[in-house]
Amino acid sequence: MKNFFIKISFYTLFLLVLTNCASSKKTIAVASLQKNSFIGDAKVYNALPKLERKTFLKDSDSETRWVDSIYSKMSVREKLGQLFMVSAYSNKDSAHEDSVKKLIEEYKVGGLIFFQGSPIRQAKLTNEYQAKAKVPLFIGLDAEWGLSMRLDSTYVFPWNMTLGAIQDLSLIEQVGIQMGAEAKRMGIHFNFAPVLDINTNPKNPIIGNRSFGESKTNVSDKAVALMNGVQSQGVFTTGKHFPGHGDTSTDSHYTLPLVTFSKERIDLVELYPYKRMFDEGLASVMVGHLNIPSLENKQNYPSSASYNVVTNLLQKQMGFEGLIITDGLAMKGASDFKGAGDLELAVLLAGNDIFLGPENVPVAMIKLESYYKEGIITEARLSESVKKILRYKFKVGLNTYKPIEIKSLVADINPVQNEALSYKLYENAITVLKNEKEILPIKDLSRKIAYVKLGDDVNSSFISTLKKYTEVTEVSNTDIDSLNKELKKYDTVIIGYHKENKTWAKQDFSDKEMKWLQEIAKHNKVILAVFAKPYTLLPITNFEDIEGLVVSYQNSSVSQIVSAELIFGAVAAKGKLPVSINKSFPVNHGLSTEKLNRLGFTAPENENMNSQILSKIDSIAKKAIDGKMTPGMQVLVARKGNVIFQKSFGNFTYENGSKQVSNSDLYDVASLTKMISTIPNVMQLYDKNKVKLDTKLKRMVPLFSKTDKANISFKDLLTHYAGLQAWIPFYKATLNSDTSPMDKYYSKVENAKFSTKVADNLFLRNDYHDTIIKLIAESPLSLKKEYKYSDFTFIILKEYLERKAKKPLEVLSQKNFYSSLGMNNTLYNPLTKFDKNNIAPSEVDTYFRHQVVQGHVHDMAAAMEGGVAGHAGIFSNAMDVAKMMQLFLQKGNYGNKSYFSTATFDVFNTSYYAAEGVQRGLGFDKRIKKDGPTCGCVSEASFGHTGFTGDIAWVDPETEIVYVFLSNRTYPEVTAEGNKLAKENIREEIQQIIQNAIIKKDPKR
Repeated sequence: MKNFFIKISFYTLFLLVLTNCASSKKTIAVASLQKNSFIGDAKVYNALPKLERKTFLKDSDSETRWVDSIYSKMSVREKLGQLFMVSAYSNKDSAHEDSVKKLIEEYKVGGLIFFQGSPIRQAKLTNEYQAKAKVPLFIGLDAEWGLSMRLDSTYVFPWNMTLGAIQDLSLIEQVGIQMGAEAKRMGIHFNFAPVLDINTNPKNPIIGNRSFGESKTNVSDKAVALMNGVQSQGVFTTGKHFPGHGDTSTDSHYTLPLVTFSKERIDLVELYPYKRMFDEGLASVMVGHLNIPSLENKQNYPSSASYNVVTNLLQKQMGFEGLIITDGLAMKGASDFKGAGDLELAVLLAGNDIFLGPENVPVAMIKLESYYKEGIITEARLSESVKKILRYKFKVGLNTYKPIEIKSLVADINPVQNEALSYKLYENAITVLKNEKEILPIKDLSRKIAYVKLGDDVNSSFISTLKKYTEVTEVSNTDIDSLNKELKKYDTVIIGYHKENKTWAKQDFSDKEMKWLQEIAKHNKVILAVFAKPYTLLPITNFEDIEGLVVSYQNSSVSQIVSAELIFGAVAAKGKLPVSINKSFPVNHGLSTEKLNRLGFTAPENENMNSQILSKIDSIAKKAIDGKMTPGMQVLVARKGNVIFQKSFGNFTYENGSKQVSNSDLYDVASLTKMISTIPNVMQLYDKNKVKLDTKLKRMVPLFSKTDKANISFKDLLTHYAGLQAWIPFYKATLNSDTSPMDKYYSKVENAKFSTKVADNLFLRNDYHDTIIKLIAESPLSLKKEYKYSDFTFIILKEYLERKAKKPLEVLSQKNFYSSLGMNNTLYNPLTKFDKNNIAPSEVDTYFRHQVVQGHVHDMAAAMEGGVAGHAGIFSNAMDVAKMMQLFLQKGNYGNKSYFSTATFDVFNTSYYAAEGVQRGLGFDKRIKKDGPTCGCVSEASFGHTGFTGDIAWVDPETEIVYVFLSNRTYPEVTAEGNKLAKENIREEIQQIIQNAIIKKDPKR
């Protein structure tokens, strides 16, 4: 028998065994695919030498014996049937299904190409159809961007053109791995991808986003990477549309496109990716329906029916020996050429092996049988293609076919890794084309920023993510002049152009949108983010007025999130333009931008966290809400600088119709105020040597110089080792016996004497602050030196800070931190800025203020300080709190800005009385293994704080995890049962889940 090697990519579990070593001729034998049950391993596959990856012994093995045994028993119809791969749908009625079964049983077709439908239905139909087939069927699918190209309930990977912007080829290969694994699980043997067309014509109506771009090198690099990924999973790939559909102005679905290039140009450009793919081991090629006079001198002769193209060029000149498949024969580019039967004859004689999507199988079969009898189709020609098809069926494991397992199918084809990969892809694809005066990333978060939407598709993920970085105002108007007038108030205008992904051909700016864009750019500093094809920019002839230009390629949720991250520097721009935009931006143009150490967003798996384990947080939250431990909550988890979990649960109250908690809502964070307001300001003073660990209280606040507290050191004050009393219920002395406010101290209306707002329609005397400080100064001091937590520490520190800076604490915190950190949802007295409906109520007060406390601080002493205190008073949301915690994790640096030194942070995060059993730093709580604020599962280096209203914010430097939990567990009242949220260890249980979600590295690897 004739020994020769056929060029074809083979898979990971091809165990290459050297046999017959004594023989002068070494034979490379490739093991079978383990009876269709193997799982591909891309690392093993890619470690194989190219020759071994793409070749296998054609004869003298079990494959040849199987092929010969099957072929020898076939009738002429069965042989001809193997050439047909017919169209099937899983969203059509029983009549369609019956027609497919008839084609299988009566006309012996060899394969199916599935189109629209659902995965479960397709899998069930595949099993039914396979059961009808004498020889198992090939199953194919156009899955150029994954199963979602044809099936609902599946993951949508980015378009090829989006992938074309990525420079890291390992990411493209990973896409192929995911696509291949999902196709394999669906019982699919052919992914009719990748598209090898080089899209040099921006007006191409059918290729466009399906191409990796206009550079032959880029297209080839990406295609090879994708192919290697797919084929490593045991699924064949198909290069298409040979010899090249990239520079056509018509669609072969409707007509026969004309390609006027010379042979030399086609060889140099269009054929380049195929040559690369053949060298790397491409399994099959799909021949397009194209009119190419330079390759076929017969007029209006489709390339798919051209012997010159399919046999002379593809097989003989280029040496391709894999499967050759026609493009869909029902497409007008082919069906207008010849009728059923005659068309199949023409493409077979041209050299094709498989007829894809034929228009009329019964008519074609009758004619082909006739042509066989007449000798027009010879046995040798038929045998060549049929045996090749059977060999490929053996290679993909159809010699030992097993039905698709339906159980857990949808979950298996939608693994969590897809979302994680999608973040990486967009982080590497999104391209910055212009960055005048480094407008990107936006560093100064105190700037006034407006957002204007253009386009007609959704923008929710983009605008919500922008607002997580700083205050961004959405501005709209029906009149461009009025809009520009309003935009004058802002320093920067972000324009988002959002178009639906499905409408590739309809993503261009309308005349009105183009005019508005130009007018806005002319009068404002503009950052334009285009969530559409890069060709959308072609009509723009002058980019001078656009300071920042971002191409985001697609309007997916992930691309919107990553684009917002890029604008604010959480990720750096890495993408390169896969096509040219006139002379303004050439192919491969793409600017890099600075990455700032601000919090970003990604999938848990990208930070080595298990999203399925993190999802258990939902059940703990439900348990707390159902158990009336708190009406609602916000939970945020960040790791290594990226938010990986952010969800809100429950409602503001337990009442029916109460507002559902959203991520942007505000909570009274109670004692977290100490850590996110007072302590950072004190740290800055320490950093400037304004205060030291041994500085005495009498120097900090002279009012205490003649008291028994005069010599309390700064260190003892902050470690609660000063002997101060825990607290005083200051409010009780101002109430009547029936707990109503005394007229002596309160007024229902604000005036010059009573202007300290305690609650709605309740104002305290302005001088009562002096009484509070006096009472603290006169309070008893413990003679025994021991740990005793006291709010007095932070009331005193507020006095110190304000005296030192000569500014109110709320101004200091805003100026020194919140403004530049983008903590625009963090403040004292939130009703000065926010609507009450966006602030969770903290209590129904029946003992002091006699009203629902909502938007006013829950803590009574802080309320008597006008809502601004060192120990309480801050309102915030989980995202803003996380920013401050990330600043601490990064030891004083955030957004590439230094707020205090690493050394200062270390001083404040040290447990000075650890030997005495006190696990507390200067203002920070530390881990206590038993009966502490944490699960005990975090490291000793961890730190944070808890709040009376049901909060915790905790950082673990060893795992680089930030955990924030905010709630209003005090609503409607603090019950006699006490703190149920704490007793049931809800916050600790969630923290334990977070720790459990860390993916432990395999020590063997």
